[in-house]
Amino acid sequence: MRSKIVAGNWKMNQTFEKADELLYQIGEKLEDNLPKNVELVICPPALYLELATDFAQEIEFKIGAQNVSEYDNGAYTGEISAQMLSSMDMDYCIVGHSERRKYFGESSDVLSTKVQRLLEYGIQPIFCVGEQLEERESNKYFDIVKSQISEGIFNLSLSEFSNVVIAYEPVWAIGTGKTASPEQAQEMHAYIRNLVSDKYGVEMADETTILYGGSCNAKNAKELFSQTDVDGGLIGGAALNAEDFITIANSF
Repeated sequence: MRSKIVAGNWKMNQTFEKADELLYQIGEKLEDNLPKNVELVICPPALYLELATDFAQEIEFKIGAQNVSEYDNGAYTGEISAQMLSSMDMDYCIVGHSERRKYFGESSDVLSTKVQRLLEYGIQPIFCVGEQLEERESNKYFDIVKSQISEGIFNLSLSEFSNVVIAYEPVWAIGTGKTASPEQAQEMHAYIRNLVSDKYGVEMADETTILYGGSCNAKNAKELFSQTDVDGGLIGGAALNAEDFITIANSF
């Protein structure tokens, strides 16, 4: 039985005080409304990871980082290594988010290396894939996603791959208010699962968690999560509101 996951990506938001308050609010709401059989993951900015892990010791959620360096250690000012994240008890780390690909020019080779670094230190990558609007409109979206997955994570062994979570995020629906229809989400999730089946076998494909990311919110989560191959969400803006985040987590 594959895991159901709702992961909140805070991106570059919140002051320390607001981060502390949001974590407290999430904890309060979880006391009365804990999702059943759903793993909650919170991915705050790196500055607040220790704050979040302190909360996670008392509240039932996991912590993830938003990024990791491709390097092990050394003279790389401003970078954060997988070893550092592991020493802070990170459970997950987002890799290949469309914003990292677009604004920081992260290539498939770089992302593949990042995935390897995380796995070496027992951290589960949440590997993001997705197409731009023009790629969707020109019917290239299957090819784009296939290429991103093949080049980024299909170099892994079966045992390594078993620790990877995939997140499909249509770039045209991130922060735009647009959302892929449930049918569009299901179509791509089923396609991704078939790719995994062709590479690693049916059993591995059935066990792989595939999340939807792209303006998923408290109003549309239930319909999106009802799709056969949608196993949860990578949540952006709605994760900054405790009530919305918990509502989404209870949408299965």
